[in-house]
Amino acid sequence: MRRKIFLLMAVLMVVQTTLAQLGRTVQNRPYTDLRPFHFGLLVGTHMQDLDLLNVGPQTIVAEDGTQTTRLITVDQDRWDYGFTVGVLGELRLNRTFQFRVAPAMYFGVRHLTFYDFTAPKTANPTPDDEGQTGVLLNEHVQNIKTAYVTCAADLIFASQRNGNVRPYLMVGLNPVINLSGSESDILKLKRTDLYFEIGAGCDLYMPFFKLRPELKFMFGLTDCLDHKHADNLRDANLRVFSNSVSRATSKMIALTFYFE
Repeated sequence: MRRKIFLLMAVLMVVQTTLAQLGRTVQNRPYTDLRPFHFGLLVGTHMQDLDLLNVGPQTIVAEDGTQTTRLITVDQDRWDYGFTVGVLGELRLNRTFQFRVAPAMYFGVRHLTFYDFTAPKTANPTPDDEGQTGVLLNEHVQNIKTAYVTCAADLIFASQRNGNVRPYLMVGLNPVINLSGSESDILKLKRTDLYFEIGAGCDLYMPFFKLRPELKFMFGLTDCLDHKHADNLRDANLRVFSNSVSRATSKMIALTFYFE
């Protein structure tokens, strides 16, 4: 019994000492959150993906009137990485809420694979770098380079500051302008899109600036596929691949570091 009482007293003393140390933490930049408006910079990385809705079997009518059935599917079979740079302006609404506008640019690439189930499954006769000849000719790959100009408008809900740490939640909308795309691509994305984004972050108060790491999830709200692109393809054999998708929605996971 005495051992239990002694152990309990020791734990209470450790907790009391820890709380006392937290209470004596020197706050860096104690008045930085009282500014009505301020600017900053942001850098980060992101992963992007496409949710593609395939149309299934297609009936192709040749010039001589004969009909064939083609089954082609397409998928972005991995999350592709990119990087982000931009600036921000933040308005203080009250002690809890802030409104942030963050123009930025997202650079990356999307790796798409087309699977033609009606084509003969013949192997590529040319060995690859590892000497393998098992690459099937009924698979086509397209890399879509992406360069997005965005302007996120976010509402931030922050907790009370504890020492030099202040966690928060955020939600917002992010309109996007797509600067990439080529007329020779099999699939082409529209020039505009709109994301809904939600995430969490934490303000870290340094002696000379405030660092804000943030993780957010971005979901496309519109169909970002350019449905008129298939009619503009010069190679008629690629139109069946372009028409194999009826809808595309984009999504991202972004890790961003704000310097304020």
